[in-house]
Amino acid sequence: MPLFETTTAGLILWALIGYGLGSIPFGMVLARIMGLGNLREIGSGNIGATNVLRTGNKKAAALTLLLDGGKGAVAVLLARVFAGEDAVQLAALMAFIGHCYPVWLGFRGGKGVATFLGILLALAWPVGVACCLTWLVAALISRMSSMAAIMAAALSTGWAIVLGYGPVVILVFVLTLLVFWRHRSNMARIKAGTEPKIGRKG
Repeated sequence: MPLFETTTAGLILWALIGYGLGSIPFGMVLARIMGLGNLREIGSGNIGATNVLRTGNKKAAALTLLLDGGKGAVAVLLARVFAGEDAVQLAALMAFIGHCYPVWLGFRGGKGVATFLGILLALAWPVGVACCLTWLVAALISRMSSMAAIMAAALSTGWAIVLGYGPVVILVFVLTLLVFWRHRSNMARIKAGTEPKIGRKG
């Protein structure tokens, strides 16, 4: 039971909170703090954990992964405690959009995979676990983070249905479409056989 009744103004507030949390560019912050250089000039130029790993610093990559996933989870959990499920799903969607299109970086953010998984773990943890395992298996087989992300997203709606989380199916499907959109250049490189493997330095 949420602590407060959700109003239209409240939904707008949670949308802003979700976006604000999602837009924190942890990869760039950690790269700057740890002296790894400007992520925009490394590898793919992305701000996510996969590109941080291309600096050769596994600790920074792991922290980026946890923090990018954590901000999505925090948006969901805060909204669940203080508002209703409508606010939860809105905060989740906006956290993902915030990561992909942060105002602080001229709306040029990351691909959103860690945030996507963090959102799912907080939103419906069995679905999140299933998607994380899907990512892991696909990554072990393909050695490509992007392929693993695409597979995890592709199966996420199915996992939500099979595991009995009908109320979140629409949100999960929308997030899947956004993950696909953010990975359209990766899909082209996968098709061309030029997509880099996990851990390759930029």
